[in-house]
This record gives sequence, structure tokens and C-alpha cells, in this order.
Amino acid sequence: MTALAEFDPHLAGTLPLGLNLPTSDLDILCHTAEPDMFAVALWVAFSGETDFSLRQWIVADRPVIASFTAYRWPFQVFGQKKPVCEQNGWRHFLVERRLLRLGGTTFRAAIMRERALGVKTEPAFAAALRLNGDPYLALLDLERCDNASLSHLLIRAGFPGSLPFTAHYPP
Repeated sequence: MTALAEFDPHLAGTLPLGLNLPTSDLDILCHTAEPDMFAVALWVAFSGETDFSLRQWIVADRPVIASFTAYRWPFQVFGQKKPVCEQNGWRHFLVERRLLRLGGTTFRAAIMRERALGVKTEPAFAAALRLNGDPYLALLDLERCDNASLSHLLIRAGFPGSLPFTAHYPP
């Protein structure tokens, strides 16, 4: 995180959600005004790590992704021009965290069952919640919901132990 400090790094994904599997990686989301400079910074900081790869998308703001293994952990570092709080990966992470807090152990277990079958995180949430359409877009739609609405969604999806919103479940 020190090497990425100037890029506002945020740890996201399955590990901080407690949904990681043995094959999970550490996802770090970053903000960069200059993707080409970010790519150079990633190269300088991490190119000596095992299995290092660096990719840059050719669309929109040209996001950059570095993958490597360090300290026996696989990492994926993602950077784009959008501030981290506006990036889809961070937005997914926040709504998933809210749903896990509201859904409790039964909901978490359902997500882990999907993940154990090889289902990616967002599709696992969509399947457990019985959401239609693109799971990535469906989760983004849920970020606008208050906790009471999310609790009702969890109950409708078959998680009756889900508690209605209380002060114990902050966003």
C-alpha cells in the first residue's frame, strides 16, 4: 500500500468481505489522473514480483491492471481516472458489505456455496438474491436502496433471518 499511496489505494473484493477462497486474490483499487504514469509506477514497484503482468484497456479512460504474487498472495491492482468511490468495483464492494451485514450468517453461507461452485462474487450475490439480468448492473442498482429495502429484498429471496433495518446496521 505504501508503493501505491499517491494513488489512493483501497482494498476491496472477497478478502475484506470474508468471502475469499484459496484461489482468491487481493484486489486493490486506485485512482490515477494519468493511466500511463500509473502503469510506469506499477512496473517500477512490482515488475520483479512473481507472475507479474500489466495490461491497459483501450476503452474510455484506459484503466490499468497489474497482477502479481507477493508474500504468497496473488494481487490485482486496478487503476483508472475515476476516483475510487466512483469505480464500479468499489461500489459493488460497498453494497455487498451492506448486504452481508444485513443478511447475516445464512446469507453469507449461501454466497459461499455459490463461490465454492466457481461462481464469481457479483453473480453469486445476484443468484442468492434472485436478481435478473446482468449481475454487475443489478448490484449497482442496489446501492441506491436504503437498508430497510435491502432487508426486504433479502427476506423475499428466502433469507427470513434477515433483520429489518436497525441502528445496528449502518450503511
